[in-house]
Amino acid sequence: MLLPASPKQTVSELVLCLIYAAGYVLAASNAPGQPNQAMKVNAFELVGNSIASGQQVFLGTEDKVYIIDKTENNPTQINGHPAWAAEWSASSKQTRPMDMTTNTFCAGGSVLGNGTWLNVGGNQAVTYGGAATSQLGGPPYDDLDGGQSYAVIFSFVNQANDPATLHLSIRMLNPCDSGDCNWFMVSPMTTKRWYPTLETLQDGSIIIVRLSHFDAYIDNAGQTNPTYEFFPSRGQPILSPILQNTLPTNLYPLIWLLPSGKLFIQSGWKTVLLDMDQNNETPLQDMPDAVRVYPASAGNTMLPLTPDNNYTASIMFCGGSNIRTEQWSQTWDIPHWPASSSCVQITPDQSPNYVELDALPEGRTMGNLILLPDGRILCLNGAKTGTAGYGNTSFTIGQSYADQPYFTPLIYDPKAPATKRWSLQGLSSSTIPRMYHSSATLLPDGSVFVAGSNPNNDVNTTNPYPTEYRIERFYPSYYNQRRPEPQGLPNQLLYGGSYFNVSLTLADLFGNVDNVQTAEVIVMRTGFSTHTMNMGMRSVQLQSSFTGNSDGSAVLHVNQLPPNPAIMPPGPALLFVVVNGVPSVGIQVMCGSGQIEKQLTMPVQNLPTSNIISQQAGQKQISGTSFLADSARNWLIFMMKYVGAVSVVLLF
Repeated sequence: MLLPASPKQTVSELVLCLIYAAGYVLAASNAPGQPNQAMKVNAFELVGNSIASGQQVFLGTEDKVYIIDKTENNPTQINGHPAWAAEWSASSKQTRPMDMTTNTFCAGGSVLGNGTWLNVGGNQAVTYGGAATSQLGGPPYDDLDGGQSYAVIFSFVNQANDPATLHLSIRMLNPCDSGDCNWFMVSPMTTKRWYPTLETLQDGSIIIVRLSHFDAYIDNAGQTNPTYEFFPSRGQPILSPILQNTLPTNLYPLIWLLPSGKLFIQSGWKTVLLDMDQNNETPLQDMPDAVRVYPASAGNTMLPLTPDNNYTASIMFCGGSNIRTEQWSQTWDIPHWPASSSCVQITPDQSPNYVELDALPEGRTMGNLILLPDGRILCLNGAKTGTAGYGNTSFTIGQSYADQPYFTPLIYDPKAPATKRWSLQGLSSSTIPRMYHSSATLLPDGSVFVAGSNPNNDVNTTNPYPTEYRIERFYPSYYNQRRPEPQGLPNQLLYGGSYFNVSLTLADLFGNVDNVQTAEVIVMRTGFSTHTMNMGMRSVQLQSSFTGNSDGSAVLHVNQLPPNPAIMPPGPALLFVVVNGVPSVGIQVMCGSGQIEKQLTMPVQNLPTSNIISQQAGQKQISGTSFLADSARNWLIFMMKYVGAVSVVLLF
């Protein structure tokens, strides 16, 4: 609907309103296009019910987020037992329950090179209150041991939990948008694993690291499992000295595949580089300031890999707890121990040493670090005091080992000057405390999905920090801006080979062709979120050059992924084009061959030299008000023709 202009309203102001209205009307049927507008940016919005509390989440398709809880008494039932898994739709904000038959408590996950997701490990079968029961489950939850686990290749409908059909298993999912994909089981894992960390490797297989055999706040020598193995299997588990020597804080070790092909492992106060071919660990500097792994639970992420840093990996850690090794127990006032504010970074392929970064404004435990497509990092969730975990003691807050939750997020800008990289400016607060068993993941529209928080042994809605089912989205500052709508994006990225061209209109360039000079093409793996980690999350900027056209449009000439699959392992990822700090809506692409195999690498094709073609003499200037007027006129003519109008009255 067009509103009448006031006498003082200029033609350009009216045209500006018209073209922005046109953009949002037409974008509704085009993709990639414009997301629905948020009520407010730098703010949270409630967007549904998770059915299962969001202990673990991951983005499976452009529209679907998958949610995994532990076995507990969630109110939604499926196949005669509570549902502890679900699928949420970003477009409809609706959630469907999914059947999970093993106890996924404190499992890990990642995605194979063919796009299949793994969920691995967990706790033994339980009954009300999380109390251990038979490994074969039974009422009331009909769950099976999720750690090793005793589970199934059997029909969920036609067979009971017949011991003759039970054997070791890994839970798997092929995500879909049709609403009919379900978790299934395969075998085997060689040993029981609880609190495992997973990372996708350069051939699309997955390494599974760790650890404990049974439920515990911290590990101990009587139940530790300091080994790693691979899926698909490469044989028996392999002993890891760093895991063996970092008791009791070696659960959920922090691992990252590096461009060198080595695996970075941080556990307790120790750090090593693992050569997976030789099964050899090289020690690096001890972690400064604080324990970062669970249950200290610092935020951690690999910083973006870019042409400017020569695709060199730096890993950042923020927060956690400086509790010393001998202090770790459940016999003292854990919830009131102040969290650490320390942030450090290491570039392990270049140096064995950590360097200090800007500290957090205040100490924080359980603060998720989420990579945004504009290169900034969002920190949200967590608490000022205590650690992850829960229990029934005189000092717990309800059952929580943490207190003083954070409601306001932070933004870290790696490009800002030192001492000014963290900012709270303009960021609104949530109303939901999200501490132990909360999670977060980036969505294709550039918003962030936030769920979970449940520091309780079973569903509890009366404790100070109850079981949480409300889902939120956080909308970063760029969210409501007009998004680039790039044309020519591929659905598969190879490792080297021929470049591809991406077209941007003058509108995509915000009315100035010079903006193509800083445009970026970003590939992002959003990872598997649980326990303050996003396993496998990473961001890679593709090398590009540009041609600016005389009509104000432009073409980006974009290289494929670097010819090194360890920089961005094979499997699904999101592809964004960022102009003036504003990302397009991401599309899902397949990195590599789509198979679990040694990936083909090819020489990189040279890119054309960047240039902007000068406008010819006498050519109409296509910028500012003229551009808006031309665009609005063309849109109005199109719409009038579409509705069969017989006359058009133009105001300009």
